Amino acid sequence: MPTAFSQEINNCVEVLKNGGLILYPTDTVWGIGCDATNKEAVKKVYDLKNREDSKALICLVGNDGMLEKHVENVPDLAYDLIDLSTKPTTIIYDHPKGIAKNLVASDNTLAIRVASDKFCQYLINKFRKPIVSTSANISGQPTPKSFDEISSAILKGVDYVVNLQPEHQNSVPSSIIKLSNDGTVKVIRE
Repeated sequence: MPTAFSQEINNCVEVLKNGGLILYPTDTVWGIGCDATNKEAVKKVYDLKNREDSKALICLVGNDGMLEKHVENVPDLAYDLIDLSTKPTTIIYDHPKGIAKNLVASDNTLAIRVASDKFCQYLINKFRKPIVSTSANISGQPTPKSFDEISSAILKGVDYVVNLQPEHQNSVPSSIIKLSNDGTVKVIRE
């Protein structure tokens, strides 16, 4: 692993452990991240984005094992969606567990994506906890398609900015699919 890459991972883990916010490249767009199990850190994200905490955020996990640790019952269909999706896909699950309460939607659901890019996977696996992933914009503003479009308010509002280019120049948000435990499947965003 290149030294710069390792250093960025270590810097991020240190900030996350201390309840700070990072700005990092994800498998979709640049994201604001924090420890998804830390209520105070999650509140900082809502504050930075000027967003009500009733609008839930996405959470990234590093692998299926971490997903299973934070969702009471992962429907079998979820594994097919994760394996067969041609683009990053976020799934909304019923009954999350071990996550900051202010990250969970009022209907007791949570949007989780198994990270598909190398940086996020290494970061999450080294941190050993899920991290928040929300677009790097103030609520209501357009999602930045590149680092150059990220506002100075966001850049100044985070504790650490990752100094790496995204692995994928995707710049589109993930698909979002809601999988309920009763078998209902609903596409929220294609």
